[in-house]
Amino acid sequence: MTMTKKIGVILANLGTPDAPTPTAVSRYLWPFLTDPRVVDVPRWKWWPLLKFLILPPRSKRVAKNYQAIWTEQGSPLLAITIQQQKALQAYLSAKNINAQVEIAMTYGNPSMQSAVDALVENQVDKIIVFPLYPQYSSTTTGALFDAFANALKYTRNIPPFEFIHSYHLDKHYIDALAQSIKVRLKPDEFLLFSYHGIPLRYENQGDYYRQHCKETTIAIVDKLGLTENQWGMTFQSRFGREEWLQPYTDEFLISASEQGIRKIAVVCPGFSVDCLETIEEIDEENRENFLHNGGETYQYIPALNAEQTHIEMMGHLILQKLRGCTG
Repeated sequence: MTMTKKIGVILANLGTPDAPTPTAVSRYLWPFLTDPRVVDVPRWKWWPLLKFLILPPRSKRVAKNYQAIWTEQGSPLLAITIQQQKALQAYLSAKNINAQVEIAMTYGNPSMQSAVDALVENQVDKIIVFPLYPQYSSTTTGALFDAFANALKYTRNIPPFEFIHSYHLDKHYIDALAQSIKVRLKPDEFLLFSYHGIPLRYENQGDYYRQHCKETTIAIVDKLGLTENQWGMTFQSRFGREEWLQPYTDEFLISASEQGIRKIAVVCPGFSVDCLETIEEIDEENRENFLHNGGETYQYIPALNAEQTHIEMMGHLILQKLRGCTG
């Protein structure tokens, strides 16, 4: 494909603090936890609790976790997303696509506003927003769409745009994940699919995230040829006191040995980039939960990150959106 029109691509993710300090973490968490897509408690009730009771101790605790995984390039999420940006830019250039790839975070930096401004200023002919969330949820994809719309709020010359809603059953995505698992999974290991959780109430209000997670899981299980007793699916990272999607990852791993599961591999298909929730929570905290409660071996299978199969999958999805946009 030869492209004469200029395309803007926004690789978008949740976000990350600018530094592993309580102040930076608090600055990052405030817009995240006050977004009604994420926490829909009335503002008058939630904001004082968050500001005075929840955020101060949580920011200190989360900052310590970030300090343990911080790199010279910043947080793993940002460092790996930059690798993805460069690799995708090179992939599209090799396909003769005149593209400009920007990074945007729903919360924190680089901001969605900065990405949109850069593309509009360079007069791209079309914008493709690529949320790095394979499975749709109102708490992630929905919030990111809000951020994109808000970034265009005062723009007169809004270019045409495409928003990749989800890709939980995309063939290239399933193939890339299945291959990544296949080369790492040992024959005697139980495979646990762990997805980020959302409050059960959100599902009852119409969020179909769990269904997307199930469909991704079944597609990978079928691709790998696993039997029913060789895998399971759970949800991690719950927050607050209300019920979230179950079963919970930590509770499953604590009791897994009682079900005869002694060797386990955990994969997180909902994460396109390794971050605090996979490195600290899954690979460290939940590793201890399993090994200290009768488990024998535990491995975390990394996210696809900047692997070539992942970049090619992104490229395929973008090329699908470009049909009819050739010069």
